[in-house]
Amino acid sequence: MQLKLDAEVIAQTNGTYIEVDYSFTQPGNFTLIAIAEDENTTVSDTVNVLVRNEAVQASLPQGAIKGITYPSNESVRLVLWAPYKEFVYVLCELNDWTPHNDFQMNKDGDSFWLEIENLEAGKEYPFQYYIDGEIKVADPYTRKTLDPWYDQYISSETYPGLISYPQGKTEGILSVFHPGREEYQWQNPTVTIPPKEQMVIYELLIRDFTEEHTYKAVRENLDYLENLNVNVLELLPVNEFEANSSWGYNPSFFFAADKYYGPSHELKKLIDECHARGIAVVIDIVLNHSYGQSPFVQMYMDNWTITPENPWYNVKSNFQNTSLTWGYDFDHDSEATRELVDSINSFWIHEFKVDGFRFDFTKGFSNTPYGSNDWGSAYDADRVYNLKRMADEIWKRKPETLVILEHLADNTEEKVLADYGMLLWGNMNHNYGEAAMGWNENNKSNLSWGYYANRNWQQPNLVTYQESHDEERLAYKCIEWGNSSGSYNIKNLDVTLDRLKLTSVFHLPLPGPKMIWQFGELGYDFSIDYNGRTGEKPIRWNYADEKNRGELFKTMAALNHIKQQYEEFTATDVALSLNGALKTYRLSKNNNHVVAVGNFDVNKRTTTVSFPQTGTWYNYFEQNTFNVTNSSLEIELEPGEYLLFTSREMSYPDFTISLSADNIEAHSIKAYPNPVSDIIYISGHQAGIIEVFDMNGRSILKQNVTDINNQVEIDVGGLKSGAYNLLVNNKFSGRFIKL
Repeated sequence: MQLKLDAEVIAQTNGTYIEVDYSFTQPGNFTLIAIAEDENTTVSDTVNVLVRNEAVQASLPQGAIKGITYPSNESVRLVLWAPYKEFVYVLCELNDWTPHNDFQMNKDGDSFWLEIENLEAGKEYPFQYYIDGEIKVADPYTRKTLDPWYDQYISSETYPGLISYPQGKTEGILSVFHPGREEYQWQNPTVTIPPKEQMVIYELLIRDFTEEHTYKAVRENLDYLENLNVNVLELLPVNEFEANSSWGYNPSFFFAADKYYGPSHELKKLIDECHARGIAVVIDIVLNHSYGQSPFVQMYMDNWTITPENPWYNVKSNFQNTSLTWGYDFDHDSEATRELVDSINSFWIHEFKVDGFRFDFTKGFSNTPYGSNDWGSAYDADRVYNLKRMADEIWKRKPETLVILEHLADNTEEKVLADYGMLLWGNMNHNYGEAAMGWNENNKSNLSWGYYANRNWQQPNLVTYQESHDEERLAYKCIEWGNSSGSYNIKNLDVTLDRLKLTSVFHLPLPGPKMIWQFGELGYDFSIDYNGRTGEKPIRWNYADEKNRGELFKTMAALNHIKQQYEEFTATDVALSLNGALKTYRLSKNNNHVVAVGNFDVNKRTTTVSFPQTGTWYNYFEQNTFNVTNSSLEIELEPGEYLLFTSREMSYPDFTISLSADNIEAHSIKAYPNPVSDIIYISGHQAGIIEVFDMNGRSILKQNVTDINNQVEIDVGGLKSGAYNLLVNNKFSGRFIKL
């Protein structure tokens, strides 16, 4: 038997066991080889040994910041802030994933840094840090990760050219540096933020919005949201989270766009296109906690328990209520956490041009202790300070940024935050659900708390919603538990959808920002618990083809339209009667008025409606006029019936593709329905060629129409879901959505 250190034999013996004490005299990388042989066989094994240098004490280069930066197109600078750590190596393909003294990081106080030169511009280099010879972690500020477990399930269609994980070379999640990378060229880096009184927010989970579950697919379907007259798109978390299929509330890397939805430049394209359409973009972000894959956790833990040295996390959550504890709890009183929070928000504002944030569970932004049965709702001065401080830092960087909180605390605290300029979620799911189901007794369906002034707030900063990702669908509630009387049964789907039109009339027009959870506009009726609470839900674009679901979409789109176009819906002169089975409201501004009445009962009811002035009034949904000669008018309403009266005529949006005379030789051409499932009808067309192109300009379908006809049918049932351009006689005529 022999032991060799590189080429030198340092021990030799006959037998079955060999050992030697050896003292290295200089640092470096060495190869230790054990060899055993008999008359017939020779076997060996090899171990790489690093004798490390003491970390070089060297000042950080001027202007150096945490994470990954590029002094040139052929170099990278890596900076890791790691208090209490002794030494750090960079592992990558340049050293065959083996610690090497040439890749030992310099030390400056609690910071470790290294510059690597002579890199290939445009090439991606996976890497990780090896800390104190024990811990391997990715850079916590990386913009891209490689995952040894889940990347294999990301298709090349979703993420073209995704580099492979170096299997067998190392373990754990990797970060990536990319010198000389091509920067995204923004066309629309900014957008005008809609006034809060006119704001309609669409909450969207990319995973469950289209079958492709990609940033690109959402971008290609923005016509759908534009037709709904949405002016703010709120995306559930898009930064890297653990695994692939998730709501995203299990964050791991805060500076990297999640690859399951596609490359980061596709997310930028989505935001860019939203801005082009006048839609602001808000991202949902989780800063109450993270999970165990985060390097911020892994650098300071013992057997998956946070150690006291961790600069960012509490050893134990300040909440003992297990319904309010997730992952590892950030210490928001720590300066390190505050700096991290500000860095995360600043990054997304500047790198991705986002227009705002929805912060998850902001009740957790303090260390105030709460017991096992405490929901943490009482006024918390430390929490208020931390949230104001964070908002101030955001507004320093971009003053108009929307700061939306999922707070759901006592009104005394929410009022302070709202009056400071933050928007707060207003969960009205229970009340709107009871109203939709027809249960009005004992104040069940009182909608008054959905109006900000009823909370004594000074600003319209209440984001009221009937549904959210966290709540049960109203359509499901109605079908399961709806009330009935005689032949009128809310459990009937068509009646359910009519009830949702009713609740929308008493939700969207009220002054202040409103939110729609995706596909609520189509009466989505799968339970939140279908396939597990956070599990994937069926995608039902075909719902828009069903007449009553399509009518619900149109009703909500029309309400969104008038909310944004007419000053009455920004009124502070408001009269509300939102309790009981018969509900009414009046909105008045500059002698313009809106009056609404709705019957939330399951029986016919008669009520008296007060009009603020006599004369000609308009029935908005019927699009007709009537004369008011008396300020009070007795009206009989069928169960579920609603009326919206306006003192001036208001436009009703067109839900077809309108083709201008300039495009098609002075002919008035329309294509409908839009969105479409199978057949699209083109009216006003004469002989010629009809052609459909995808959003990349590829011809998908072509039809030659030889006979002169007032209506042509085009079968688009075989097309994939998405947006398409329609050309008639080789001239652009409009865009439609295939469901």
